[in-house]
Amino acid sequence: MPVDLDEQVMKPGKVSRQVVADRLQWINRMLAVIRDLPVNDREAFFSDTRNSMTAESGLRRALEALFDLGRHILAKGFGFGVSEYKEIAIRLRELKVISDEDARLLIILAGYWNRLVHFYHEVDPKELYDICANRLTDIEKIALAYQKWIGQHVDNLE
Repeated sequence: MPVDLDEQVMKPGKVSRQVVADRLQWINRMLAVIRDLPVNDREAFFSDTRNSMTAESGLRRALEALFDLGRHILAKGFGFGVSEYKEIAIRLRELKVISDEDARLLIILAGYWNRLVHFYHEVDPKELYDICANRLTDIEKIALAYQKWIGQHVDNLE
């Protein structure tokens, strides 16, 4: 029987405290970079094209760290290897790491990351501004859900 490389089952181990801390720190750092931009002043934001470039990079990197952490929890904590970002959300929900609501949000974030990476030329700067001005808490919500699960499963940490 062929092996599905997108859904390999491995032996569960321990979630790395260092990986958790590093990814959460990276997420917070990227969100801080975005919040240092004039995201509360539309005119000021668009007056310098570097603002949208910085916002895009910070947002993409924060999302990547969020998904990297989810993938790490799945791989080390449960022995599941997944490659697709939407699959990370689905598996984390199935394993009760995140709620149904958080999984739906994480799937939306996966779709947005996909657009930033593969369809970057279609991401409108106004849309990017709106997300950075109003939706960064979505990323923080998922990071907090991870932290909550980790806090309830300290025995799963190395």
